[in-house]
Amino acid sequence: MSGHGHGHGHGQGCGCAGEHEPAERGLEYGLYRKIDLEKLQCLNESRDGDGKLVFKPWDRRTERDTYVESDADEELLFNIPFTGNVKLKGIIISGEDDESHPAEIRLYKNIPQMSFDDTGREPEQAFRLNKDPLAELEYPTKIARFSNVQHLSIHISKNFGSESTRVYYIGLRGEFSEAHRHEVTICNYEASANPADHKVESIIPQTNFIS
Repeated sequence: MSGHGHGHGHGQGCGCAGEHEPAERGLEYGLYRKIDLEKLQCLNESRDGDGKLVFKPWDRRTERDTYVESDADEELLFNIPFTGNVKLKGIIISGEDDESHPAEIRLYKNIPQMSFDDTGREPEQAFRLNKDPLAELEYPTKIARFSNVQHLSIHISKNFGSESTRVYYIGLRGEFSEAHRHEVTICNYEASANPADHKVESIIPQTNFIS
């Protein structure tokens, strides 16, 4: 264990800023609070509802009491609806330090109710993973492809050789904005009302100046 001192023995300028600012890193990984957990699906989970349990606070990322395990084979498919718009910047996936750890993930956006039949299509991005039992490795997304995400699907397509896959933590880093469905209507209304407003405003200063 002594050789695994990641995050403790770094010198200056190591580039691992998040590890030296855990509070700020925790805030960045707060997107789990913006997931509509009632509608979140995890396909091929061995026990119903376990897939929701791996989306948890940053300071609980290394806990082992909650996890999801695959059932029929090594694949898992998470369908994650957000409560607004997300710009996804990075993802962390942590499992056991053995062959059950995910080895590859494929990310898809805005395909609600995605099934395994849909995973043949081209993903927005795919990653080959390293074993990460301490949830230290972030995989940065291509932000231009993930700048307006209402629904994220994560397909774990393979592990390191075990019959089943186990996941303890999935962390999502990014920015969140509320969804404003009536924004266009409001803007048009204000634009048509503005000329009249400006006429009134232009009269008032003159009146004040004369008096």
